[in-house]
Amino acid sequence: MPDQPPKTGTAVALRYDQNKDAAPRVVATGRGSVADIIVRRAEETGVAIRQDEALTTALAHLDLGDSIPPELYRAVAEVLAYIYRLDATP
Repeated sequence: MPDQPPKTGTAVALRYDQNKDAAPRVVATGRGSVADIIVRRAEETGVAIRQDEALTTALAHLDLGDSIPPELYRAVAEVLAYIYRLDATP
């Protein structure tokens, strides 16, 4: 995948269930070796990974379970659109 995050950086995982959540929420965040584990788990389970340092930095300040704030909706929507395009590619 072309947008692989660097090792030992920061990683944030989001989850969005349109039937339960008003907005995507933070389900994992970590730095260093914890970030590596988050990325490795995503890779192992086929979850798309997108590198965006500015967005990751903003999301890393949220607590686990927090919904993303409205000011990040557009940035996260762009990431979700990227992931949906990947999923639609045969």
